[in-house]
Amino acid sequence: MSNFPLQPILDLSQLRLDEATRRLGELITGEQAAEERLRMLVDYRAEYHARFLEAAKGGLGRDTWHNFQSFFGRLDTAIDQAEAMVEASRQRTAEGKEEWIAKRGRVKAFDTLAQRHQSRVDYAELKREQKALDEHTAQAASRKETDQA
Repeated sequence: MSNFPLQPILDLSQLRLDEATRRLGELITGEQAAEERLRMLVDYRAEYHARFLEAAKGGLGRDTWHNFQSFFGRLDTAIDQAEAMVEASRQRTAEGKEEWIAKRGRVKAFDTLAQRHQSRVDYAELKREQKALDEHTAQAASRKETDQA
């Protein structure tokens, strides 16, 4: 682009968009990791529940029963915390996406202005070239008439 007056702002906006893109990628990765941790806890609880049911078929002593129930309580607490972490992570990702969309819109707006500026520069250059060609043609025609006279 030739002498686009807002080029520094466009460049800065692009840098901020790049940073927002990187941050959004990190947020998405964090959200996926939180969801995976939750899935693992839920799966482990299901496995542990299956073990409990299998053990209960043969009869459980009071201490064993208490140990299972206590561990279920800790697992349920961990699952509740993991669900809260997933929800918080989803919220942060949504906010990051909104920020990214806003920054992308800003870059697009400045880029549109830059393209319009370049179109005006190109049009002015084309007009200068056409004028120079017209002048050259007129001079050549004038010389030809002078040479013939």
